[in-house]
Amino acid sequence: MNEHNPIPGVAEAPVRALPHSIEAEQAVLGALLVNNEVFDRLGSFLYAEHFYDPVHARIYEIAGRRVQNGQVVSPITLRAAFENDPGMAELGGPVYLLNLADAAVSVYNVLDYGRMVYEMAVRRDLIQLGEDISDGAGDFTDDRLSADHITAAEQTLYSLAEKGRIEGGFKNFGRVVTEAVEVANAAYQRDGKLAGLSSGLRDLDAKLGGLHRSDLLILAGRPSMGKTALATNIAFNVAKAFREGQDETGNTVTMDGGVVGFFSLEMSAEQLATRILAEQCEISSEKIRRGELDEAQFRKFVEVARVLETKPLFIDDTPALTIGQLAARSRRLKRQSGLDLIVVDYLQLLNGDGRASDNRVNEISQITRGLKAIAKELDIPVIALSQLSRKVEDREDKRPQLSDLRESGSIEQDADVVMFVYREEYYLSRTEPREGTQEHLVWMEAMDQVHAVAEVVIGKQRHGPIGIEKLHFEAQFTRFGDLAREERHDFG
Repeated sequence: MNEHNPIPGVAEAPVRALPHSIEAEQAVLGALLVNNEVFDRLGSFLYAEHFYDPVHARIYEIAGRRVQNGQVVSPITLRAAFENDPGMAELGGPVYLLNLADAAVSVYNVLDYGRMVYEMAVRRDLIQLGEDISDGAGDFTDDRLSADHITAAEQTLYSLAEKGRIEGGFKNFGRVVTEAVEVANAAYQRDGKLAGLSSGLRDLDAKLGGLHRSDLLILAGRPSMGKTALATNIAFNVAKAFREGQDETGNTVTMDGGVVGFFSLEMSAEQLATRILAEQCEISSEKIRRGELDEAQFRKFVEVARVLETKPLFIDDTPALTIGQLAARSRRLKRQSGLDLIVVDYLQLLNGDGRASDNRVNEISQITRGLKAIAKELDIPVIALSQLSRKVEDREDKRPQLSDLRESGSIEQDADVVMFVYREEYYLSRTEPREGTQEHLVWMEAMDQVHAVAEVVIGKQRHGPIGIEKLHFEAQFTRFGDLAREERHDFG
């Protein structure tokens, strides 16, 4: 017997073997053979592939299957399954099962040994990942770019971190209640009494309660309605309000606002920055692009730009991203700079991963599930913009509804909040009657009523009521704001 073989019959580990612990594997299996209830504590994170010794892996797999089927697991009940097993024969035959049971450790320690087996498996996977990265980088017949290799490695690394998470599973209700009280207390202490992140728009916050962590919010609208402008306004408002502080334990935490990642798949980063500058400078974006600024305006433009440079708003304008790449880049940003909000403009420009791309409806479903998974994984709100189908234009009342979402099934199902941007002014301005007529006077009066007013139609909300919230919209600055109090209306 040697240090790798506390039980007779176990083959010696090879020289310079990969990380493993034969003793820990034996301890887990022995405890399982003595007390089948052990599997209920191990099965949530420990799987057969985590065992280094292939015979141990087969024992655990068969034992686990029997426990799940309500059958007894013992050296006697497993004997038949290993009677003709070549690997077991090398260990002395089925008598090895009796040796495992005889050497069983206390069931109270079995979780520690299970974690050790899992830890060794993760280390072996890390070594394999390193070798795969090295082999891929050195394979000059591979026509993928180095950035593709990095993305693939990040995805593998993250899936490795997630696989077999020991802290998963059921939570005690008392712990859940405590977490709920902490959220409510944070809302009570926060200005505006919001449970979530403030959008910077008071009226919208009142309707939504802020942008809630782990929520997927869909912001949809027809072209020229202002959905990108609204998303940009919210993103900048969150970044502008960013303020850090320390909690009771001395850890640095976000006190207000947040770090924002903006995936702009349609507009360039420069175009997006120009929009934000136009809003903050109160100078038309058209003037900025054409350079039609006087000296005072240009000085103000530069001063505002310098202030905005310090705000934690990160823009990725890479076109045709896959949902996997977006997830990897989001994780990287959170790791490097923190991350409190993601905005995606817009989800129909994302690509799925794998075979789902053969069917656009399935691909959109994969994308929306992926966005919701990112929101939960990173524990942040995700705002995804979406197109609406053209059938809106065929109705007399062009105010959007849930059925107008393109590939609406999966989007509506996966989203926690679905909002639509609607500007009646846009449609009414295209129906101007001939000047000098009574119809023209009526039209002008109607235009005055809807001028610079945008509606956010909340078609779905898990946390609160649906309804309509009116906002002020300055088209020349692409800026949304709260309506003056006397102009506000309450819509269910």
